[in-house]
Amino acid sequence: MNDLATLARLIENLIRLGTIAAIQMKPPRVKVKTGALTTSWLPWISPRVGADCEWNPPTVNEQVILFSPSGQLSNGIVLTGLFSNHFPANGDRDGLHRRTYRDGAVIEYDSITHHLNATLPEGGTTNLISQGGIHIVGPITHEGDYTQTGNQTITGKVTVSVDVVATNISLVKHPHGGVMPGSGITGQPQ
Repeated sequence: MNDLATLARLIENLIRLGTIAAIQMKPPRVKVKTGALTTSWLPWISPRVGADCEWNPPTVNEQVILFSPSGQLSNGIVLTGLFSNHFPANGDRDGLHRRTYRDGAVIEYDSITHHLNATLPEGGTTNLISQGGIHIVGPITHEGDYTQTGNQTITGKVTVSVDVVATNISLVKHPHGGVMPGSGITGQPQ
């Protein structure tokens, strides 16, 4: 190759910065705007695409690096994940691993404070299916109503601040028959 302009263009195209211009889901491809150029449909790099696979498509205007073997943009592959003014960093300290979703949901783990947090937006729901069971060790604080289907076995003391109702019979307000009014008390349940 004796054309220095062509050689210079090929070298310049080996590694370029750009932004996502368009996204296609099937097959998964993106177009990248780099300088005055917009590429054809190119694959983006995902952390895993083998027996374990991760799906997380890029976003329009996300800053990327475009690698083009032999300097041919049509053979390029796209590496996402560069913070920019359009998409700034969603964390600001060491030890924090945070995932922020477009609807405002946040899942994070802070390895310095040893705290795992998952926050969903208003109206968000959670579904956990574990046919083999769930084992939780440690105190649990629950706020809100609780509905259970199935049996429950408790080892230890149950403390209730208001009442326990079983088949419409109140533990606090249920009457006992065969007891004389006054200071008498019933015997132990049989």
